[in-house]
Amino acid sequence: MLYRFKSKAGADVVMMAESGDAVLRLLGRSPAPQGILEAGALPGLIQALEAGVADDEAQFQRGVDAAKAAGEPEPRRQGVSLRQRAWPLRELMQRSLKENADVVWGV
Repeated sequence: MLYRFKSKAGADVVMMAESGDAVLRLLGRSPAPQGILEAGALPGLIQALEAGVADDEAQFQRGVDAAKAAGEPEPRRQGVSLRQRAWPLRELMQRSLKENADVVWGV
């Protein structure tokens, strides 16, 4: 399944199911084939997304620090980070907020 997030404020953002599900959970939403992020809720949703990404990065950094302390090789991120996956949607949400437009998917 693909998620295609749409808004009148910008270009569509497409995510694979696993990434889209993870981002929706960060936003406090259950993964679903369709939904809406209402313009009025976007400030809180953007903040939740940013906090989730910051938490992911902090967790990875703790792993790096623990490896250094143990004298082990530093772990490397496998694949694309959550920040890289989530930031296009964050940008669309910010543009939508400025234009008071909803973000929808699956419709």
